[in-house]
Amino acid sequence: MPVLITAVVPGQTHEGYDQMMIALKPMLEHANGFIAHGAGTSPEGWRVFEIWETQKDASDFFAKYIHPNLPPGITPKRTYLELHKLIVQPRATGVAS
Repeated sequence: MPVLITAVVPGQTHEGYDQMMIALKPMLEHANGFIAHGAGTSPEGWRVFEIWETQKDASDFFAKYIHPNLPPGITPKRTYLELHKLIVQPRATGVAS
């Protein structure tokens, strides 16, 4: 069942996020179960969302690629939501990569 993961990352900056994504984007694009990723600022800190085919796929990716490479003092607060339905536009246009 698809799952939405949200994470608030206190202390993360726009620049720090962009640096992480240089390395992570190719791995995300080829990760088992990966569907979508987005991020931006929020009142609580940097907010990231991802959609994965299963919670296991998301957790495995986080444990292997994200957690070991987090800067000191950066601890994401993650939540999971099983999605009852997910509709994906076959070819989204105007989406920044």
